[in-house]
Amino acid sequence: QVQLVESGGGLVQAGGSLRLSCAASGSIFRLNAMGWYRQAPGKQRELVAVITSGGSTNYPDSVKGRFTISRDNAKKTVTLQMNSLKPEDTAAYYCHAEAIHSWNSGPDDYWGQGTQVTVSS
Repeated sequence: QVQLVESGGGLVQAGGSLRLSCAASGSIFRLNAMGWYRQAPGKQRELVAVITSGGSTNYPDSVKGRFTISRDNAKKTVTLQMNSLKPEDTAAYYCHAEAIHSWNSGPDDYWGQGTQVTVSS
């Protein structure tokens, strides 16, 4: 099993910044892609940012240029720096990781418990 523990959410005014962190622990042979998703009330969960083990990143247009994802493979952490926040960024943010448990096993998906980000106008 793999545990993902998030931190860093909170309340911020529009135009402000927040930094989310996620630490992975447990039975991990290798971590593949790690990322952040968000879900606002009444809406589907959507991708916010993803980073591969090699450091390649991808963002939807809604956050491109404002959010930056990074990871520390040695520490098994992924971080999301969010700048120029807008009220529409308000949502629960979830850390995701694709983890491999042994050299001969396939990847499994894991999710954190979520952290709330609220941006006031």
